[in-house]
Amino acid sequence: MTETKTAQGTIEAVLPRALYRVRLDGGEEIIASVSTKARQVTVKLLPGDGVTVEISPYDPTRGRIRERQT
Repeated sequence: MTETKTAQGTIEAVLPRALYRVRLDGGEEIIASVSTKARQVTVKLLPGDGVTVEISPYDPTRGRIRERQT
């Protein structure tokens, strides 16, 4: 089984189809969607919000937003 990497980042832009452009703390940019658990608690995400992201082991330019940092 492959392990997913977790990283901290900031939302740069809200894209169509419930996607977000996230700039990671290392300077990389990825496209991320919201995880099912975060969707269940109706997390509202805006540009500038800090988030925790799981990066896909198959495509390092894609990820899943796990939680919003307060």
